[in-house]
Amino acid sequence: MMNKNSLSMIRDVQSPNDTRGRLFVLDENGAIVFFCFTLELPWKDNQQNISCIPEGRYKVKKRSSQKYGNHLHILDVPGRSWILIHEANFVSQLRGCIAIGKARADINGDGLEDVTESVKTKHALLELLPDETEIVIRS
Repeated sequence: MMNKNSLSMIRDVQSPNDTRGRLFVLDENGAIVFFCFTLELPWKDNQQNISCIPEGRYKVKKRSSQKYGNHLHILDVPGRSWILIHEANFVSQLRGCIAIGKARADINGDGLEDVTESVKTKHALLELLPDETEIVIRS
């Protein structure tokens, strides 16, 4: 049977420092089969390297790189390129991409919520997705 799972992301906290949300893997019937937390840069009018991306529906492909290993690439983001879903724990590690993790916690004591177990979460997420899918991002 072909895997038709897709992604839905809901941003639930938007602050001057970061954007936090929840990422869901949905099966073809819309049932949630996986859930994790997301961490992004704050919204700064979609400016490259300092802003999260606009809400919308995007194609997503699995890809691999030396830096992040296997991860997800969000395609056709207006005015942006190389937007990835990859491991990271802190907003300071991001340049427009989306970090994922199992939980939210202030790991490094800077007063900002981080995401935990990012590598493990990424591997679990990748196992559930086909090579190409889509993501819907909304607040």
